Amino acid sequence: MVVYFTFHYVPALDELGEWLEPFFDTILPFFMGMILFTTFCRVNFHRMRITGWHIWISVVQIALVMMTTAFIIGYSMKGHDLIVMEGVLTCIIGPGAAAAAVVTGKLGGNLESMTTYTFLSNFVTALLVPLVFPLIDSDVTMGFWPAFFLILYKVCLVLVVPMIAAYIVKHYLHTLHRWIVGIEDLSFYMWGISLSIVTGVTVKNIVNAHTTWGFILTLAVLSLGLCFIQFAIGRYIGHFFNSTTESGQALGQKNTAFAIWIAYTYLNPLSSVGPGCYIIWQNAVNSLEIWHHRKQTSSVVNNSVNDQQ
Repeated sequence: MVVYFTFHYVPALDELGEWLEPFFDTILPFFMGMILFTTFCRVNFHRMRITGWHIWISVVQIALVMMTTAFIIGYSMKGHDLIVMEGVLTCIIGPGAAAAAVVTGKLGGNLESMTTYTFLSNFVTALLVPLVFPLIDSDVTMGFWPAFFLILYKVCLVLVVPMIAAYIVKHYLHTLHRWIVGIEDLSFYMWGISLSIVTGVTVKNIVNAHTTWGFILTLAVLSLGLCFIQFAIGRYIGHFFNSTTESGQALGQKNTAFAIWIAYTYLNPLSSVGPGCYIIWQNAVNSLEIWHHRKQTSSVVNNSVNDQQ
């Protein structure tokens, strides 16, 4: 955010900013692919299977989407109110974040379980978007199958290609695989770099949204509340399956870049402010979770050392 506002308010940096913009547009998808690739190199593909919490989280996501859609249709929302609710809907309908497995790993969760849900949630989103969006916005004229296959195509680029590459490296290029997994927290630091880029782009989109600050504040508050609700519901469901961490990240941490894309593609572009704000909130939650987990882990280690002494 500091870097973006520096470029925004210092005219001497305009030319440099224009030169760097296409570079960051190109490097961001590369970083996301590398994050997944390095994460998948640590995944045991034989342990990937659908479990109970996967089903319940998917059911809750579908239920929240249907409730929001019914609310929009029931109150015949138009104009400003419709755009606000579209922003809320994109924060719910978006699939689990590709980087959720990275955060889950840092929190001591199950990588294989989280990776399985990432694929499942993208399939659920691919089904929901072409079913729901035409119901809430009369300007949406997409056919179900074209939209479904377009979303699946993007999913394949983001998820399937890195997974195939990781599978090949893990099973056939053993020296390279050992080197990759030997670098501690490699995917985490890649995620940190991509998060910095995404946050800067998000702030840029919000500042240049061509709307009132009241509208932005409304979506910011709603997305903040929704972020906490989804994390809380996810963790509550995971409590019954001994998968609190995985379930919380699954429902709470969204692929907001994907949510912004569907908002721009199918709805009013201003609704993208919702998932744009959600990026900031969910990663604030992630940071707090990682800090708390590290504090707990350090406390356990210290207590163990004291007991031995």
